[in-house]
Amino acid sequence: MAQHIIIAGGGSAGWMAAALFARLRPAPDTRITLVESDAIGTIGVGEATIPILRNFNRLLGLHEPDFVAATQGSFKLGIEFVDWGQTGNRHFHGFGDHGAPIDGAAPHHHWHRLHAAGRTGDPIDAWSMPALAAAQDRFAPPEALRGEAAQYRYAYHFDAGLYARLLRSYAEARGVTRVEGRILDLERDAETGDLRALLLDDGRRLDGDLFLDCTGFASRLLGQGLEVGFVDWSHWLPANRALALGCARAGRFTPFTRSTAHAAGWQWRIPLQHRTGNGLVYSSAHLADDAAEQLLRTHLDGAAIGEPRLLRFTTGRRARFWAHNVVAIGLAAGFMEPLESTSLQLVQTGLVRLAELLPAGPVDPVILAEYNRETIAEYERIRDFLIAHYCISRRPEPFWRDMAAMPLPDTLAYKLALWDAIGRVPLYAQESHQEPSWVAILLGQGRLPRGHDPAADRPPLDGLATLLAERHAALSAAVGRMPPHDHFVARTCRAEAA
Repeated sequence: MAQHIIIAGGGSAGWMAAALFARLRPAPDTRITLVESDAIGTIGVGEATIPILRNFNRLLGLHEPDFVAATQGSFKLGIEFVDWGQTGNRHFHGFGDHGAPIDGAAPHHHWHRLHAAGRTGDPIDAWSMPALAAAQDRFAPPEALRGEAAQYRYAYHFDAGLYARLLRSYAEARGVTRVEGRILDLERDAETGDLRALLLDDGRRLDGDLFLDCTGFASRLLGQGLEVGFVDWSHWLPANRALALGCARAGRFTPFTRSTAHAAGWQWRIPLQHRTGNGLVYSSAHLADDAAEQLLRTHLDGAAIGEPRLLRFTTGRRARFWAHNVVAIGLAAGFMEPLESTSLQLVQTGLVRLAELLPAGPVDPVILAEYNRETIAEYERIRDFLIAHYCISRRPEPFWRDMAAMPLPDTLAYKLALWDAIGRVPLYAQESHQEPSWVAILLGQGRLPRGHDPAADRPPLDGLATLLAERHAALSAAVGRMPPHDHFVARTCRAEAA
């Protein structure tokens, strides 16, 4: 039984772990200790999320307006992609679908048929509620609407440091003990190989039963201590640098994240209440660090706040995520660039999966095997989705040509082959992104399939065009009834002045 859970490292990952296990203790007498050092900084660039985080906050019982205000947050309907595929292209990956099936076929098959017949010049975004609302900077929760207009989800932008602070207060109020200190060494059981204790630099010893490694890229427990190897995916995702820089709020207060492609990578824009988060993800083989900084500064909305932080990373994952009595969470488990805001998703799903599998008594090895199997599959599915953004590009720069020419993982190659043939996306176990998400990216970048679902040939073209025009009109009317994003935030969850 995990009588004492020790969490190594703070930040979003550590305090999410502390808050969750404070809420879902394996046993009433389970002790939870988090050790972190104020001298060790956190990465803190994961300020955009996906809708799954709402489930986490609800599980903890966090009141949404209070949470958004405390983290200087805003709302997110999806991601706008600018200059992906080719310069001048603009498309939207929204947290929703493109409508209900028609005669048994998903809407994008009908869109493909209309497009091929020259009966529509609208992009698939014209049938997406979140895309239409985002285009007008409007936001309301779906429960404020009715019918098909309410079939979407939303997420948040927020300050990750403030979120960690909020979760720390939550966890400590529920009995979690915080220990200030740096980990100097680890003590393992000579017979079993299990981790027994963390040895701190001031001579203290922390004995535990289950250890969560939230030490970031260092992976101090699982990677360094238990010597679990790292599976390098940089041959598929070669971007290995990120510059992060905040700026003063200016221009549109958008209810979406923006991702703008550049010659050797892409730039994020995340609107918060008191500032805008910005960053440039790029390949150092194609762009020098000083040139990257100049590029980022040139594309800020407002005056820069502070100096840019340079992060070096390698995309990939640990060979195992749970070994002996150590489970890696967050960056200690692996890194996926923040193109689709999946960092906190992987923290959340790793923690919930652990809570669901952790038994009251001894841990059977098959439980570790299942945890690792599910988590590896989740990482691989996200990996494939990220690669798909790059490999279908038609941009002419060397970075993009290299991405378009590389051999793909077999799972992604099969997905794209089936899509090209008939416009369907086969889904595997632990898929984070369902077919509408793939449709948004593939059609958004102009990857049109050769064929479509035969069921889409049943409706008469005239009636089909009318039906979809009516959907667009109904969604547009619903958007017109939504308040502007800035008005909604000011009315429901305004943060205190910075």
